[in-house]
Amino acid sequence: MAFTEGFISELVGRRATVNDLSIGKVADFLVSKPEDTFPQIDGLIVKTSAGLRFAPIDTVSDVDRNGTVALTMAPKEPAPPDDQELYLIADLLDKQIVDVDGRKVVRINDIEVANTGGRLRVVAADVGVAGLLRRLGLKSFGQRFAPTIYRAVPRTMIAWSSVSPIREANPSQVRLSVKESKLARLHPSELAEIISDLSAREAAAIVGQLDDETAADAFEHLDSEKQKTLIEDLGTERAADIIEEMDADDAADLLSELPEERQSELLAEMSDYTADELRELVKYDEDTAGGLMTTDYVWIYPHRTTEGTIRKIREIAPASEFIYYLYVLDNEDHLLGTLSLRTLLLALPTAFIDRIMETDMVTVAPDAPAVDVAATIARYDLLAVPVVDDRGKMLGIVTVDDAIDAIMPDDVAKKLPRFTPRRHSPAAAAAAHEPVA
Repeated sequence: MAFTEGFISELVGRRATVNDLSIGKVADFLVSKPEDTFPQIDGLIVKTSAGLRFAPIDTVSDVDRNGTVALTMAPKEPAPPDDQELYLIADLLDKQIVDVDGRKVVRINDIEVANTGGRLRVVAADVGVAGLLRRLGLKSFGQRFAPTIYRAVPRTMIAWSSVSPIREANPSQVRLSVKESKLARLHPSELAEIISDLSAREAAAIVGQLDDETAADAFEHLDSEKQKTLIEDLGTERAADIIEEMDADDAADLLSELPEERQSELLAEMSDYTADELRELVKYDEDTAGGLMTTDYVWIYPHRTTEGTIRKIREIAPASEFIYYLYVLDNEDHLLGTLSLRTLLLALPTAFIDRIMETDMVTVAPDAPAVDVAATIARYDLLAVPVVDDRGKMLGIVTVDDAIDAIMPDDVAKKLPRFTPRRHSPAAAAAAHEPVA
């Protein structure tokens, strides 16, 4: 086989011959195992007078530089269904992929192939301008009339070992084939930008590749319209799983944007604890302390010792990482005092909580405007402020990151890192809200 390496755009449309007689033109190339590192092209699709026919790669005797693909026998089998094989032209060219390393969405302009051991194999995807010029037939023109400029056009290639089709959503769509852990290493705002650049179906397919926690991180950085679209495309059960992993305040904001009937459907798929928590949070306006607050905080009884409290904190740490402040409550959830982690660690092991807690507290009401909440946090240099009702019952806390979100432009706020922790499971979330000691 004279052909050593090149691009499928240089092969498609070539004459297919048997014994030097033309039988049609090359229309496409088939790959049955795209998951291989450098998959073999298993055959060609030849457009003949009888229709599209499949020519196994073993029947290709030569691919020369004169524009001819020589076959040992005329293809008789019809082209296989497109949901059974990967068609390099129909399924890949002009389709989008997610370039994880480049943190962007790109488009495949050409496919590089090479002859190794007498077999044509797929080597890489060309996502650069050079591939587009080649497709447009401008390669030879540029080499002849503007060689310096043409050589300056960068080649942007992605190794095929990093590309595979998304067959779950649509076999004509592709993404970089990376383990979930690699996608998870992207900052949530970068992942959200990638999802935002995709069509609804493509975005749902990408989210379908993520675990619930990673998807929840990305969801919190999406605008409300994209969130709502994805919720519908993902289905009730998967959408509910993702919402359960979101910060309670962000989850409540999302639910509040949905019709009541849809809210009920999603809440019915959640654990009783999470569903009850979100039903309460949805009642508050988004731009109030109640709308900003989370119920993920650690509270303790006043008659416990510091030693017992520290021991319990070690047990619940995986469930709730926001332990900069401890909140002292009575049996009816009235807020009695607050305690910083620093104060707890410096106290004697036998000291009782009610003797070291701070009773001169800064709190906000659930209907306090978000701007006032942010001002309170800034004025008193707090990491979080408790939200209490008019009877002194504790409802939740507003953290500094959520307070900042409330006063920052949406496009900036969505890119800020999250300060509050992620729930690891409904059971863990419930555990984090149990008394420490």
